[in-house]
Amino acid sequence: MSPRVKPPFRADHVGSLLRPERLLRARDEHAAGRLTAEQLRQIEDEEIAEVVAMQEEVGLSSATDGEFRRTSWHMDFLYQLDGVEQGTDRSLKVQFRNERGELEFTTPDLQVTGKIGLSKTIFGDHFTYLTKQVKTATPKITIPSPGMLHYRGGRAAIDEKVYPDLAEFRADLAAAYRKQVRALADLGCHYLQLDDTSLAYLNDPKQRAQIAARGEDAEHAHLQTIELINASLRDRPETLSVTTHMCRGNYRSSWAAEGGYDFVAEALFNELDVDGFFLEFDDERSGSFAPLRFVPKGKTVVLGLVTTKHGELESKDALKRRIEEATKYIDIDQLCLSPQCGFASTKEGNELSYEQQVAKLRLVVETAKEVWG
Repeated sequence: MSPRVKPPFRADHVGSLLRPERLLRARDEHAAGRLTAEQLRQIEDEEIAEVVAMQEEVGLSSATDGEFRRTSWHMDFLYQLDGVEQGTDRSLKVQFRNERGELEFTTPDLQVTGKIGLSKTIFGDHFTYLTKQVKTATPKITIPSPGMLHYRGGRAAIDEKVYPDLAEFRADLAAAYRKQVRALADLGCHYLQLDDTSLAYLNDPKQRAQIAARGEDAEHAHLQTIELINASLRDRPETLSVTTHMCRGNYRSSWAAEGGYDFVAEALFNELDVDGFFLEFDDERSGSFAPLRFVPKGKTVVLGLVTTKHGELESKDALKRRIEEATKYIDIDQLCLSPQCGFASTKEGNELSYEQQVAKLRLVVETAKEVWG
């Protein structure tokens, strides 16, 4: 079986990691005015250096900064695009649920009030610091897909005076992302991941009903997102590997949507111009492996079989059986293994310990070695 020298790797992970208590306390102190921005930055630097070392110690071939400098996996990025403003009088609310009930994720709303553009490389300094910390792993940076800007607020979040035609909005957004992608590549980035929950959410009939209720074409929304991402990646350098991660929500060990990838699968796998797909398959709400039959040769699927929602450790034998089950629909050489999502898509993190997180990452590495060599 061929080794993977380019991303995604046989043993990989989505990106976000549990924030250390020291970092969370520092953020609170900074918000209260008792810690300067420089002091907070120093603590972030130190904690990122430690978490990079942890990823390399467990044997991962990629390493992220754990998204330690962010509050949210996507909003921190989207707020920095030209033309996007953080709402002051309205909140964005997303309903999540888990085995114990429902909870609500609330963040300041976002509004498109001007022409979309990119005045600076977003998270460029984050990536540069990460590259200085890695010794053996490939530094990986994650950013939200351009599709998330429209999906979060819909037409109502985009000023019609600025963009009477959404086609112009999408064109400007794609152009801003192309500039961002080129800038990251110029900084030495070889591994970029675009996170897009919408392409997973749209498999859930309830989510499509919500999109339809706000007057949008829910049956074809995934096609528009695929087209937008492809336009955003156009002319990217050959040295840059790009993956996308698609989950059904991840906030304090809860989720927002359910259902397999069936609704989007054929268009997604055949038309989205990325090198690999991180897909969650950690429980029954994720559906079956059957949609993988649409994955063409040359594309890689990273099976998210190890859950980040709780700390109980999966068995290697169970993971191997699941991988074997997936090979009914896709060649094993096109597969890799990872946790199903990040461990902390927001600063709060999921309900497991640091030690349990490390054990799960180590399990991914050990299982991948036994399966692929």
